[in-house]
Order: sequence, then C-alpha cells, then structure tokens
Amino acid sequence: MKTYKNPFSHIDLRVPNMEAALPFYEKLLPALGFTRTFHSPLWMVFAADGELPSAAYFAITEDPAHLPNANLVGFWADSREEVDQIAQLVREAGGKINDGPRLFPISKSYYAVYFEDPCGNKYELVHRLD
Repeated sequence: MKTYKNPFSHIDLRVPNMEAALPFYEKLLPALGFTRTFHSPLWMVFAADGELPSAAYFAITEDPAHLPNANLVGFWADSREEVDQIAQLVREAGGKINDGPRLFPISKSYYAVYFEDPCGNKYELVHRLD
C-alpha cells in the first residue's frame, strides 16, 4: 500500500445558493492557501500548490436541496495571529463566528476559531503546539 505524508485529497462541498456562497469562498480559500482556480459551469474549484490531481483542492457546487449539518472541516493555522486574521476575514466576508478565536481546553496551546459560511457549513481553524 502506498503511504502519503498527508492523506488529504479534496473536499466536495454543496451549497444551496452559489450566489450567496461564492463571494465568501473567494476571500476565505485563497487566505487558507487554495490560491489557484479551476472553475467549470458546475464546480468552483480552488487548488493549493502542486499539480492536479494530487494537489489538495476545495470544490464547491450548487445543490438547492443541501442542508448544513453538524459536520465540520478543520484547517491548520501557522500562528495565533493567522487564526485572528482569518476570523476577521470570515466576519468581513459574511460568515458567522460560532466561537473564538480563543484558547480551548483541548490542549495547553489549542487556539481556534469556529465559524460558518453564509449557507451554514461549519469550519474550524486551529493553531496548536502540543
């Protein structure tokens, strides 16, 4: 079996309204390192560095029947300052902060922000040293 440093490949996200969601993701995803776009009529694709298909990517499609749920996607931050900056970006881009940014009692250095996109999909951005 082939081993990978990071087994993450991609996220296929559904949103009920692309018009409401896309401006949010056009600000958030580049700030998280998904800086290249490969859009098509059905999918808005934001890719990280590297060659597709092995580069990590975040793809968004419209599904009017989609309902957000309790699933959560987590991202790493390089510093507490980055967590704070992304939290501010989320606010400015029309997202909702659910908790943080602050230290959480998960570990001594678990500094995170929990947030939602304009359609209610949930995320976390965390910086931790231990």
